[in-house]
Formats: sequence, C-alpha cells, structure tokens
Amino acid sequence: MSLLQEEREIILGNEYVDAFDFDEVAAFVRGAGKDLFISRHFARRDKMLVQPRGGFPTYQQQYALYEYFVEAGVDVLPLTIDSNTRLNDYATAKKMLRLSEENDMDMLNGYPLVTHGYRTTRKMITHFRKPVSLRHGTPDARLLIETAIASGIFEIEGGPITYLLPYSKNFPLDKAFLYWKYVERVCAAYSTLNEPINRESFGPLTATLVPPSITIVIQLLEMLLSLEEGVTSFSVSFAQQGSMIQDIVTGAVLRKLARHYAHQAGCADAAIHLVYHQWMGAFPTNMNYADQLINLATVIAALVGADKIITKTRQEATGIPTREANAKTVADTQYCLRILSGLPHVVDATEEEILTAEVTAIMAAVFNDPADTLWRKVFNCIKRGIIDVPFSPHIINRNEMITIRDAHKNIRIIERGNVPIPDRCYAYERGQCDLTRDTTTIVNNIIRDIGIMQ
Repeated sequence: MSLLQEEREIILGNEYVDAFDFDEVAAFVRGAGKDLFISRHFARRDKMLVQPRGGFPTYQQQYALYEYFVEAGVDVLPLTIDSNTRLNDYATAKKMLRLSEENDMDMLNGYPLVTHGYRTTRKMITHFRKPVSLRHGTPDARLLIETAIASGIFEIEGGPITYLLPYSKNFPLDKAFLYWKYVERVCAAYSTLNEPINRESFGPLTATLVPPSITIVIQLLEMLLSLEEGVTSFSVSFAQQGSMIQDIVTGAVLRKLARHYAHQAGCADAAIHLVYHQWMGAFPTNMNYADQLINLATVIAALVGADKIITKTRQEATGIPTREANAKTVADTQYCLRILSGLPHVVDATEEEILTAEVTAIMAAVFNDPADTLWRKVFNCIKRGIIDVPFSPHIINRNEMITIRDAHKNIRIIERGNVPIPDRCYAYERGQCDLTRDTTTIVNNIIRDIGIMQ
C-alpha cells in the first residue's frame, strides 16, 4: 500500500464519514459522464463558461437552487461549502444541518457536503448532468475533496496560499502546503480514470487593493505546485480590479506567463485556463448600480478573453443572495455575452512590459531561495515578505506593501516592502500617483479606494 493510500484511509476513517468504498468511487469516476467534467467543456472552447456562486444547507434547497440555475442557462454549477465544514468542525455542521431541516431555517451559510455524504450528494450531481465546481476556502480540504470527487464534483478550487492568507490568521502555512499536496495527488490520481479533474486557484485573494504582480505570482506558484504532483488541467484566475485596462493587461500577462512557466516546468501539455471573477470587493447597496457593475464585469471578461466568468448578484451588499437573484445574474450574464461581438483587441505595451518584469523578478527570487522543494521556497518567501498580500489577516504575512489607486483607478505600489520589484518598475508605479499629499490624505484615499464601487 502506498503512503498516499495509507493517509487516505486515515482521513476517510473520520467518525463523521459513512463507510468510504474506494473501489466503488473509482468505478464511478471511471464511468462518469463526460458532461460532468469541466475540463471537457474547456476543451470545446466554443464559449465563455458562466458559473455563479451558491450553497444552501439542505439537500432540497440546493436541488431547488440548481433547478433555477439550469433554467437560467448556467454552464457550471457551484457548490459553496458552509463555514463549519471549512473549519473541519463536522460536529457543528451536523448539528446545524439538523436544526436547519427541523426548523425550516438556514442555520448554515453553505452546503455541508461531508455531513450529507457522497452517496446522497451524487444523486443530485448526476441528475443535473452539469459540471460542478467546489467553492470552499478550506486550509485542510483533504476530507472535503475526497467527498466532492466521490460525489461527482470534478473541479476543485483553492490552494495552500489562496485559501489561507485571505481567510486565516493562525493556521500554519507549512501544514497547508502539505495538506494541499495531498489534494493535488488525489486529483491527479483520479484524473487517470476519465477526463482530468480541474484544479482552480482563487485569484481574488483579499479582494482589497492587491496589485496584479502579487496576484499573478501566487497564481503561477499554485499552478506549479499542482502540476508537479501530476495535475494536467488547471485554471488560473483573478478578479475585477477597478480599472478596465489593468484587467486586460493582467489577463494577458497571466495567460502568457502561465504557459511560459508550465513549459519551463516540463508540463507543456497541461491544459491551462483563465478565469475572471466579477467584482469581489464591497458592492453598492443600490441594486441598479450593482446590476451595472455586473454587466461591466461581463464586458471586461470578454475583452480579457476569459475561459470562464464567475458571477456575483445584485444582493451582494445586503446578505446571502436568494436563488432568484443568483439565477437572474446567470441569465443576464449569458445575455450580455451573446450580444457582445466585434470587440477590439486592446493592448497597452508599456503596462504589459512593466507587469511582466515585476512578476518575473518575484518568481526569480522564489526560485533562487535555497530550500530544496518548491513549497518550502514559497513558504520562505512569504515569511520573508518576498510575497506580500495587502490586508491579509495571517500572522506570517508581512503586510509591508502599500498600494493605492492612481487617477485612472489602476492599483499602484507605493511602498514595496521586501517584494523585489525592480527599481525602474517601482519608480514607474510611484510616478503614476500624486504622493505630494500628507500621510493622512493618502490614508483617507486608500480607504476611499477600498470602497470604490459602493
């Protein structure tokens, strides 16, 4: 028995898991319909895929949500996981699910997949015959992804950096790397049975003034960590940043460098996809404005040439969106994509060159770290501030980088901290901003910039 299989049997021996039948699950994946695999839909490349978010506690609610989504023309169904399951607190998830069912009231903020189990959830997934994407935010997702794949969910979002630095304060980063190595290996193993399991990194990070260079570096590193474990289908992603031209440049550089580093790693045959998130920051409370923001994001996604767009709803500022609001966004986004045609090819050669230079400098610093494995190199670089995520709550993140928006709403680095931004690029970034104002004014502008879409 391999070491991985030994670990899998320990993980799946959890008291909150019904008996896990490895042979039955493998047979299910081997015979699963091709339509359940988003990697197959990406390969067709006939249109941008539209995926909403959404997760409710009970099976019946989730089933009804999927009915609404399918009627609205969804391409990819979501399964958003509840916070207790994300924190591996399966006892509380089980209790809250029971209370949700008994009182007809949502006591969880998502679907408790581990509690429902794969045998139950699979009935729903296979009924709708649409690819499903697992959305969670879990540092230790080992049990969760085993349950997801056994259920027929063949896209797994997240990673050791993107699902830790934006969400957690104290969870050990080194453990997250090792737990996600397990995830990659399981996904790679199942990928040999049918179509590939697609892995997707979470590009928005804190969704708060994160400069494109940091976003791209983290996307590339999570991609490489996944590919080195045998994953063959991977999606890099980023979120709407507030500047149309910066989004277009970010998409171009991310796509170009993802292919470059995959090739450099000996994975030229890997399928790499680009995903665009509609605005992930604070939403306007005016629902008409929210609709306009969503439509604008759809146009930008088309200009970026994204392979998939992940939608938001007009109710983002007021609470957990209803299934009706979620379905409306799917239908509106599909309509917007249908009528868009003849879009220009927009290029900003200067911005692309500056961003490419920043990313390659940071990547070089990571690769030059003396550690013996890539994950240890990345760990060391986060600890030293070579990689620094603005507004991350995690204790290991240096939070020395300071960003602000310029007059055109581009995110600019005005204090680089320990991040090895080349001097000429740093001078360019700062040169786009008015830094003659006093510190209080600059801080107030940063606060304004965080809520720019409200």
